[in-house]
Amino acid sequence: MSSRPRWRARAGTALLAVLAGTGALTVPAPALADSAPDEGQRTVTYHGYRFDAPADWRVVDFAKDPTACPRLDAPAVYLGRPGDQSDCPARVLGRTAGIVVEPITARSADRTAPATARAPKGRATAPAAVSANGTIQVAVEDAGVLVTAHHTPRTEGAVRDVLASARLTPGARRTELPGPGQRSAPGTLAAAGPQPGSYLGKGFDACTAPSQSAMNAWQASSPYSAVGVYISGSFRGCAQPNLTASWVTSQTSNGWHLIPIDVGRQAPCTSYSLRMSSDPATAKSQGVSAAAGAISAAANLGIPAGSAIYSDIEAYNSTASCKAAVLSYLSGWTERLHSGGYLSGFYSSAASGIRDAASEYDNSAYTRVDHLFYAWWNGAADTNTGSYVPSTYWASHQRIHQYVGEVTESYGGYSINIDRDYLDVGTGTPPQPTCASVNLGFTAYGTVQSGSTGPLVTAAQCLLKAAGYDPGSPDGIFGSGTATAVRNFQSSRGLSADGVVGPRTWTALLSRGSTPTLQNGSTGEAVTRLQRALTAALGRTVTIDGIFGSGTTQAVRDYQSSRGLGSDGIVGPATWGALQAGK
Repeated sequence: MSSRPRWRARAGTALLAVLAGTGALTVPAPALADSAPDEGQRTVTYHGYRFDAPADWRVVDFAKDPTACPRLDAPAVYLGRPGDQSDCPARVLGRTAGIVVEPITARSADRTAPATARAPKGRATAPAAVSANGTIQVAVEDAGVLVTAHHTPRTEGAVRDVLASARLTPGARRTELPGPGQRSAPGTLAAAGPQPGSYLGKGFDACTAPSQSAMNAWQASSPYSAVGVYISGSFRGCAQPNLTASWVTSQTSNGWHLIPIDVGRQAPCTSYSLRMSSDPATAKSQGVSAAAGAISAAANLGIPAGSAIYSDIEAYNSTASCKAAVLSYLSGWTERLHSGGYLSGFYSSAASGIRDAASEYDNSAYTRVDHLFYAWWNGAADTNTGSYVPSTYWASHQRIHQYVGEVTESYGGYSINIDRDYLDVGTGTPPQPTCASVNLGFTAYGTVQSGSTGPLVTAAQCLLKAAGYDPGSPDGIFGSGTATAVRNFQSSRGLSADGVVGPRTWTALLSRGSTPTLQNGSTGEAVTRLQRALTAALGRTVTIDGIFGSGTTQAVRDYQSSRGLGSDGIVGPATWGALQAGK
């Protein structure tokens, strides 16, 4: 209870200020929400899981409104699972905040990921839950619910406060999260090859992945054999209750071609609330981070290496600086996808992003994307690009044309609002994975410098590449390209730019990434990064297993004490800041 005044200030006032700038709509909540315990908030209860949300958030019960669209562009709480025909627009760009609470079932368990946290027995919260792709997911087994919270960087604190307010009611009934072998599709789940694969013909894209019954009906009677799916990105505007590895396996096994789409940062010359930096180097690093999230999402869905993933950057009024930022972002996006063995795609308006990419087609300062997906709503089902792109560019089965937007079509009794696409795509030659399987965990991180060779050099090269400082091919040979990348990285962190990867540079490289609060009981990728960084910083082996146990707690305390930090064993902003500064 002591945290409630702070929550009200952040989630009730700070979030309203954020939403005021986005034009988010306020819709009265239906009667399923309990009366508000305090001014500015209301209590919502579902399946014995009770939490406080801002009073102006919509509350939607799918049992009462099965066609409601799980939109994230206005703050809302969604309870249960939507029906088979969600009434969604073809595209919803942008995100504020949204929380989905649904029963734990074999079907919902298919959408869990390595980052999904479990609330301890007797509790409804998991304070150390990490965010991945703008999403925090917690399995509250004592109430039998899976809670998925979507946010932006600006609303993450408010969303975490909502999750922190959760408690169990006497009516809560425990349902354990099914293990992999108990879920709806046991065994290995994977697409039937790289996506979208080789295909010439019509497709469509929709805001949320259609239900299996809708996909079956459209397969039988529609002219489409390809479907665009928003798999990742912290600016994705619709939740994806149907999108699982099982769904991917079923559709591709049935002959559908998938167009995997990521919606992340937008051009800096737009008014969107999530924009890439206008500084090209920073924008490139942001593209690297976006691609890493997309690769993780694709892997969780069984979309294999060799697939193309398309970065959705909406139309913008181009300027020289804006163009440089977008193409730098796409360079980082492409290089990181290539390092994981994926092809890079780019979706944008033909008149802005696509034309900009074409104008620098042969500019070696930028890494060219592999596929184009362009919006030109001229009604022509072809891959002609008119005056926007020369016909000889991206001419080897590398094009998708979105030729009609936002139309509702019905087949087999299932209506979906879609954009119409025409594809001429081929698998091409996928890049060889370079860093995807590289070992980054060592019992010691020795100094490497010009002339060094071996696995530690390869690890350093991959970490530099992921950070946006390209050393060239990660070949395990510390040459001039690697030395330059090291010096540039060191300068960005305020370290002595000597081109030598010693303890401080290792610590900064290994700890780079998201900075969630971690403590005893935390698990996941962030804990693994922490353990690697502590091994480098302390000069002793810290077990690298992704589990924050007693050994990691002691290592954190030792690090904090030796760096003049509060020695509480909890990794918060100060500890992350010291690590990422190479201290």
